Amino acid sequence: MSSPEPQTISLYAAEAKIYPRAVHGWFAVWRWALVWATQLLFYGLPWLQWNGRQAVLFDLEARRFLIFDLILYPQDFIYLTALLVVSAFGLFFFTAVAGRLWCGYACPQTVYTEIFLWIERHIEGDRAARIRLDRAGWNAEKLLRKGGKHAAWLAVSLWTGFTFVGYFEPVRALGADAAAFALGGWALFWILFYSLATYGNAGYLREQVCKYMCPYARFQSAMIDRDTLIISYDAARGDPRGARSKKADLSTLGLGACVDCHQCVHVCPTGIDIRKGLQYECIGCAACIDVCNDVMDKFGYERGLIRYATQNGMKHRWTAARQWRRVLRPRVLVYGAILGLVSGGLVWSLAVRMPFKVDVVRDRATLAREVEDGVIENLYRLQLMNAAESTQRFVLDVQGIEGLRVASPSAELTLGPAEARWITVALRLPPARARALGAGAHPMHFAIRRVVTAAEPSGSPAPAVPAVPAVPAVRPERALLEKSTFVVPR
Repeated sequence: MSSPEPQTISLYAAEAKIYPRAVHGWFAVWRWALVWATQLLFYGLPWLQWNGRQAVLFDLEARRFLIFDLILYPQDFIYLTALLVVSAFGLFFFTAVAGRLWCGYACPQTVYTEIFLWIERHIEGDRAARIRLDRAGWNAEKLLRKGGKHAAWLAVSLWTGFTFVGYFEPVRALGADAAAFALGGWALFWILFYSLATYGNAGYLREQVCKYMCPYARFQSAMIDRDTLIISYDAARGDPRGARSKKADLSTLGLGACVDCHQCVHVCPTGIDIRKGLQYECIGCAACIDVCNDVMDKFGYERGLIRYATQNGMKHRWTAARQWRRVLRPRVLVYGAILGLVSGGLVWSLAVRMPFKVDVVRDRATLAREVEDGVIENLYRLQLMNAAESTQRFVLDVQGIEGLRVASPSAELTLGPAEARWITVALRLPPARARALGAGAHPMHFAIRRVVTAAEPSGSPAPAVPAVPAVPAVRPERALLEKSTFVVPR
């Protein structure tokens, strides 16, 4: 018996290009409203001026982030942590309630894909015209349309990359450098890198990013359950499917409401058939709901063959009101409570945040030494950061060890707007107090207070702390206490 001929089986199939059709409806309006809102914010925010400077600037060179009235330093990393926690629980909360709302309406991949598709439709035409154009041979018209589309895509991508870099370098100076072809190496690199990412992801990869590159598609099942609102096809009402005339009697034909027009597939940006049930590729954009409602209107059928519904609701034929009542279940309430607490804590901490920062570092060259008359001296390096955009005056004091005093610099310091400065501070302790304490490291605190004029509101009540040296025409705010130690040598 002869052996069979060997066969080659390909494990990989080329992805068929998806040509999403344009769709109009309630959810399309919401989707475009989010496109406008997010892009007006993204493109416009770097050009907004605030107190004579850029309103939002992440100045990595100066190691400070300017966000309207807020000036944040690397020491404020806790705020970024809180923001990430808020974002995570916000994602959990909205996914548990209604699935991939973020993906369908506000994700940058979705937003820029919508923009690029809009450009493509206006230059090459809607779905059928684009398919014909791609199948046609190369001629002057095809070259003009394809070239115009890619030129528009590149223009949007370059402006997006420029805007992105404008959050990290002053955008007006960046624009002047770009106009003079004098961009720095790193600025040019990141503009081109982000432009290429936008052009490739929104122009070519599109649904591949959502299906294969984004991890959210894979772990969304951990955040939803049978009471999560998802885009659902009502099989009990729609099946059996079949084509018919608008005047046909469904009871006579034995058909359901689905006319099997495949419009829900043609408008889907990931090319799935929602009638097959929940699929990880579904990004929740609701385009299929809008187009199906249009078809139902044309045939005179009731809307909602494809709609937001829960799996339990579809199975038990619950009303919309009952499904919404089940949405407020323990998982959603826990996510919402944590989201509210962390958000409230973040807002509160920013509201009561002190307008200056202090870091204390022991001088490694000299830990402790004896100076004239047996006085014990310790040296420290303090980094003072003014987190306000006005000149601030500060008073430096020490607490925790009786007799300990600041020898240098002077007790009062002045910092310019948003200035950060290192200073060396010498603390001295009389020999009698040093002998009473004994050798070793003894805990103490630096107390740094901002002094405000009598007409300026303090912002918070002063706690019970030792009085600072009197400063004419000013009053002290509450102290910022930084823990350290004073060393008495043997």
